[in-house]
Amino acid sequence: MSSSNLSAAYWRGFRHGLPFLLVIVPFGVLFGVAGTEAGLNLAEVMGFSILVIAGASQFTAVQLMSDHAPVILVLLTSLAVNLRMAMYSASLAPHLGAASRWHKSLVAYFMVDQAYAMAIADYERAPEQSLAEKLAYYAGVCTPICPQWYVSTLAGAVLGAAIPAEFALDFAAPITFLAMLGPALRSFAHVAAAAVSVGVALALAFLPSGLGLLIAAVAAMGTGAQVELWMARGAAR
Repeated sequence: MSSSNLSAAYWRGFRHGLPFLLVIVPFGVLFGVAGTEAGLNLAEVMGFSILVIAGASQFTAVQLMSDHAPVILVLLTSLAVNLRMAMYSASLAPHLGAASRWHKSLVAYFMVDQAYAMAIADYERAPEQSLAEKLAYYAGVCTPICPQWYVSTLAGAVLGAAIPAEFALDFAAPITFLAMLGPALRSFAHVAAAAVSVGVALALAFLPSGLGLLIAAVAAMGTGAQVELWMARGAAR
């Protein structure tokens, strides 16, 4: 494998990761602000972003801690929110499963929604890439995203209340997921799964601790699998 191929894969990933800075930066700043407002000191806020590096579960944990929830509930709920990472890992396993344990550890640590979305799209577009190229692409996507998550969290924690409320930084999370979801709706099964997840999540919004979202995720996966099965049977006929 030539170094030029690896370099090309890395910089392609880097370019694909750059647009996410538009949402990563405000999202990170928002967490820094939320963490300090919840009573965490600077080390605790940064510990969240460096050790956990998962915005959704970080916000969930901080909210539950602010509500004085038991530690076990904070841990279990945050873990449940991040269960999607297990699905991401299973999806990437056919492409990166042969990597060394060290490389897989790094991939797992830097596994964020944006990195997964870009990586799986690139791997499916060009499955003939070598393992080294796929790892280089993944590293390229993570390079502009993950360090900025740390930096923006630090900025939010330090600046805190100095950020005007009218900046409405909470727009970042939904925009991020909408941007990743759109290109993924490539078949009727994908659309059906998305529709079911939205419907079930809204219907169960009254449930505590994000339980409705977990049920919606399971319902969506079941729906997508069933629709794909029906489509496969129809094609076989």
